[in-house]
Amino acid sequence: MHDHLEKVFSPATLAGLPLRNRLIKAATSEGMTPGGVPRNALADFHARISEGGIGMTTLAYCAVEPDGRLYEHQMHMHEAIAPQLRVLADRVHGAGAKLCGQMTHAGGFTKNRNLSRKRPLGPSRGFNKYGAAQGLVFCDAMSTQDMDDLVQAYGVSAQLMAEIGFDALEIHFGHGYALSQFINPHTNRRTDDYGGSLENRMRLPLRVLEAVKQAVDLPVLGKISVDLGDGRGPDEGIAIAKMLDAAGIDALVTSGGSSSGNPMMLFHGDSIAGPLLKAEPNPMMRLAMRVASPFMFKDYPYKPLYFRGNARRVRDAVGCAVAYVGGAASSEEFASLMADGFDLIQLGRALLADPDLPKEAALDLNWRSRCIHCNECVGTIEAPGGVRCVRV
Repeated sequence: MHDHLEKVFSPATLAGLPLRNRLIKAATSEGMTPGGVPRNALADFHARISEGGIGMTTLAYCAVEPDGRLYEHQMHMHEAIAPQLRVLADRVHGAGAKLCGQMTHAGGFTKNRNLSRKRPLGPSRGFNKYGAAQGLVFCDAMSTQDMDDLVQAYGVSAQLMAEIGFDALEIHFGHGYALSQFINPHTNRRTDDYGGSLENRMRLPLRVLEAVKQAVDLPVLGKISVDLGDGRGPDEGIAIAKMLDAAGIDALVTSGGSSSGNPMMLFHGDSIAGPLLKAEPNPMMRLAMRVASPFMFKDYPYKPLYFRGNARRVRDAVGCAVAYVGGAASSEEFASLMADGFDLIQLGRALLADPDLPKEAALDLNWRSRCIHCNECVGTIEAPGGVRCVRV
């Protein structure tokens, strides 16, 4: 175990990018961008994580265009917020860590009423369960031009992020957001070249990857839902991983579940229904959540390394680097992931509870996070002050 734990905290490289260790802060939507502007609190948050010894921290939900936001106060990538993001990047780098930006788009799953059109756009016309209580009941289908514009938005955003000082980019292909909506046959019912077979459903995500790779000379990671938790199992997720690997992705992050379909599969532990209800200011949204809770928030008791089996299958199927995420919260678990052959480990809730995790775990073979997987942190994402562990 000692050798494997030592590997966790040894220097590593990701597509040429030097990292001081193999631990990455996962994207946990911070909610510190009122008015769509990253505030000092956001820089403080990532600087604190970086000071704790993390190898790389990930800035969550960098929407590639205004209509790609989940809600109005999220930021989207544009030149006006570049100065604030440069300050954030400088503080992360000053603390010895690298900065990754998670690139994403809400697609047809949004409650952002500040749209450039009447309804949000997804792969197909459908029900927008996240925005229904806000009056955004449906989403429309993207046209060919809309898809071309989306691909371009990813490339333009990637170039801006590189100029700002991001060291790596993570494209979000999972969790029910726009690219995942194209991949998923339940949300993609198109009959053209972008729907039907997996090859067609992957056409737009692969175009996005190509656009980002052409725009920047940075490591590009891809977060995927190996299993969406919709009963289909992980086989298609393994095929998706192979296709992204063949297209030149530098690393895959092996998550699961869907914010729009089976959100508890992402988290495991206590239900997130209570914290979300407590934080939701809209009465109609609270009512809708209460009605949907028995169906959306399924019971997934916490267990360590809950995505390990599917992640191993991805690791065995691809040649790119693989970052494990999901229930890693102790030195013993970190060491076991290195023994499995994973290249990197992404951490979310454990770092919210223990921002000094990398320094502490490196010194103690028996170290374990204070996180009890209560998932109360999920309810703080849109609350004043942003995401945090409520118990420390």
